[in-house]
Parts: sequence; C-alpha cells; structure tokens
Amino acid sequence: MKWFAIFVAFLLLIAFPFKSRDSTMDIKTAMEAVNEEIFDMLITRVMKMAHMSALSAAIIKDGKVVWAKGYGLYDRERNKEATENTIYLVASISKTFTSTAIMQLYEKGLLDLDDDVNKYLPFSLRNPKHPDKPITIRMLLAHQSSLAEDPPAFYCHFPGDLKIEGYPEPWLEEYLTPKGIHYKPQIWADYEPGEEMNYANIGYSILGYIVERITNMSFEEYCQKYIFQPLGMKNTSFELMKLNISNIAVPYIYTGEYEPLLHYQILDYPAGGLRTNVIDLSKFLIAHMYGGEYNSIRILSPESVEEMHRVQYPSHKYFFQYGLGFQIWNIGGEKYIGHTGGLYGVATKMVYREGDKIGIIFFTNKGVEKMNEVIAFSMIERLLFWKATHDKKELSKELMEATVDANKHLLFLQ
Repeated sequence: MKWFAIFVAFLLLIAFPFKSRDSTMDIKTAMEAVNEEIFDMLITRVMKMAHMSALSAAIIKDGKVVWAKGYGLYDRERNKEATENTIYLVASISKTFTSTAIMQLYEKGLLDLDDDVNKYLPFSLRNPKHPDKPITIRMLLAHQSSLAEDPPAFYCHFPGDLKIEGYPEPWLEEYLTPKGIHYKPQIWADYEPGEEMNYANIGYSILGYIVERITNMSFEEYCQKYIFQPLGMKNTSFELMKLNISNIAVPYIYTGEYEPLLHYQILDYPAGGLRTNVIDLSKFLIAHMYGGEYNSIRILSPESVEEMHRVQYPSHKYFFQYGLGFQIWNIGGEKYIGHTGGLYGVATKMVYREGDKIGIIFFTNKGVEKMNEVIAFSMIERLLFWKATHDKKELSKELMEATVDANKHLLFLQ
C-alpha cells in the first residue's frame, strides 16, 4: 500500500513544522514528543482532508475516561462547536445495545440463544430455500441467519420521530415471508442458516421486536429501564424527542460545500437508530470491558459478556469476525472488540483492545463514502490509541494498514 505510506509521511511532515534551530530533530523524535497541541493539529488536519465538520472522541484507560474532547462545528449554520457532550446518531453501534438487551433476557431465562425464533414471533420465519432449517436467536445476533445483505431500498429514513404505523408488525412479516406485499426473494441467501455470514440489518429489527414481545414494553422503554438509566446514560435514546435537539450534531454530506441533512430516523432502529454522546457511551463500553459492570452497576454477567465477545461462526467474507452484536478484529496480533457505525452524514466507532484494556470512542457528523475517507477515519483511530499509550508503534505502517483494512466495510455496510 505505497499510497498509504506516502499519505502517512505527508501527514507527519505537515504536522511538525521544523525551524532552523530544530534541524537536528527528526520525525521519530517529534513523534515521541506527544502533547495536546501536536495531537490537536493532527486531528484537525485529518478532519480537513476528509471534510469532517465535527468530531467528538474519548479515551478509556484503567476503567475510566482519561480524556475526551470535541473538534470542529457540529452545527455549521449556528456556528456551534463540538464537545465531548455533543450527541450523534451512532448507527450500527446500536446493535451492541440490542444484543445486550437480548442477553439480559437470556440471563433471566426468558429465551435461549439456540431457540428457534419462531417460538417468539407471530409468524413463521424461514429461508424459503431451506424451509426445514430453523433460524435461531444466536444466528440473528451473529448475522448467520441466511438473511442476505440488505438491498439499498431498505435504508429508507424519515424526518424526526415520525412513527410508521404497522412497524414492526405486520411490516416485518410482509417483508420477510413469501406471501408478504413487501417481499423480494433477494432478501434470502442461497445457503442454509448457520452456514455463512451476511451482514443483515433486518436481523436486528427482528431481535428488537422479540425484546418487545417478551417484555410487553417498547424497545426504547426496555433499553431506558434496563440499560441507559442503570448506567447513568442521560443523553441517550432511540427517540429524538427525548433528547436536547440543540445539542445533536447535524449530519452533513460534502459536495464541494457542506450540505446539512434533517435529523432523521431509520425504520430498523434497533439496528442503527441510537443517539448518544461519547461520555454516555463510555459507561456502556466500560461495562463490556469489565465483565458487564460499571461503577458497581451490573448489566450483564461475566459469562454473557465473554460469549458476546467470542467469535461465533468463523468467516472469511469480511475484514472482521462477529460475536453476538460485536465486531471482532485481529490487528497486529491483538484482539479488538467493538462496533463501527455508518449512515447518511455519520461515521462512528467504539472499540477496545483486549490485551491492555484501552478503549476509544469517536463520532463524526459526515459519512465515510470514499477510500480516502476510510484512511482518515482509520488515522483518527490510530491517533487516539497513540495518545492513549504515547507509543509510536501505534502509528506504525503495519498497524495503520491493518486498521484501514478493518474499516473498509464502512464503504459497503451500515
């Protein structure tokens, strides 16, 4: 990846403006001189290259947030500067909450991971090409149900909190079953459930619906009562109306100039409709980093967390493996666990390194749509780990190339 090495060298050179009296200082020495000014310069230059309007980020070490900050403008029309408290739509990071809700129900004995999902649905969910093969909850959690990757038309969005009558039922049945008015055969893969991974958002819509049917609560109500409120996540919701809209990052697209989008919701909100800030989300990540507990509040057992963070069905289809609601990467021989998110006008990541339990979270209010933007997104990830450890190895060519590979899916998957 020669082009990538050139990019990194260029970034470092422009970040460290040498003067004649510092002629003996080389790039290696400069990299070791980590300080806030240099770090901020690097972040803002990467943002500029990728036309990111705003960025909010946090670093977790030793079970607590040790640094958090915002950059740029989260609302350009009103000249509002981003902070660590700015709220963003986090897209597929939402899946980690849906899976956590399912695992809580599992711990209470209200479902089993290897149950046929039809035990909990008012309609029969089967791949018509394999009608005798049950689809389990575990398969849905691990994207192994034989539901195919979602067609582009699936990513419909609508302004604000507009309620769609008939969702999730009967819409899910009409979309997933052969006699349904929204059904298309392409939503099912040719292979059997459990045979191969296909990243299908609709599977998480089904899981959210199962939570609602078992608990007799809306998905939002359940998450508020059993996840958000216990962890003290006061600026987190699947519903726009429950948040301070003046503190929510405006999503942007860039076409030579920044074009704002309306605040929107997606139909399959359990798969990608959560809004939060990096401070709130850090509490959830810390709980997952430390066996299901944050600040003496337990949301999951250590055994459940271990199972969620374990590769369920090894796959070579993507640049990541999948647990139960969590992506798993091998980067430089180290295990990284978390999730990315990408939608119209947003790109996000929550991840921790298992070996040293360093976690990072970062959100931006512009989507990743081109390869140079994947590189910039990945540079921010590596810079955050660099800031956390002060180890120049975090910016090695090998780790940066591996991180770019790990994030390539943002161009194709949400």
